[in-house]
Amino acid sequence: MQRTEIHHADSPGFVPDGGVVGGEEPLSTDAVFETLSSQRRRYTLHYLKQRDGPVTIRALSEQLAAWENGTDLADVTPKERKRVYTALHQTHLPKMDSLGVVTYDRDRGTIELRNHVRAFDVYLDVVPVDDLPWGQFYLALGAVFAAIVTVGSLGVYPFSLVPGYGYALVVALTFAAAAGYHTYRERETRVGGTDEPTDVTMPPEASEPERSTASADD
Repeated sequence: MQRTEIHHADSPGFVPDGGVVGGEEPLSTDAVFETLSSQRRRYTLHYLKQRDGPVTIRALSEQLAAWENGTDLADVTPKERKRVYTALHQTHLPKMDSLGVVTYDRDRGTIELRNHVRAFDVYLDVVPVDDLPWGQFYLALGAVFAAIVTVGSLGVYPFSLVPGYGYALVVALTFAAAAGYHTYRERETRVGGTDEPTDVTMPPEASEPERSTASADD
């Protein structure tokens, strides 16, 4: 089993307690989770984060169909594109528009990410259920090193054989390595940060809205 962690980077574009950003209403936490509860909406957000301006629903549906079917853009069939196009037009894009994530112009068939959404980053990370989240990992790592250093300072063999600067070096190198890997993981799981979206499985409670729109997806 796995769980999905969703993180947003602190930025002027995310104001959970109200206020106005750039002349637009801020994106609430509920809106973020509602958007990310559907794979197609996650893919849409990922695609739009990579574009500077409006895109057509045709281009969006072709790219999503390619991602969903694990194929190249040129190999997407009209049936695959139409299935995604219909679901986007009838369900997902109106939902994202109502949540304040995108501006969907039905007449022109264009979609554009709103400015306050573009201003912050969202991270998706799939974590095995028996693994520690990063915050707990750093806390546990600090506790382990604190215990080792304490035992060494009390003269307990063989920990007392390591000088103080030796412990300092090990601690520094370990945390540097962990932070480096953490930074790499965040870059890989940032929505819009890679060529292809991170394929994640949402928790059951977050996936409920997607099940309710299954008929529209088909």
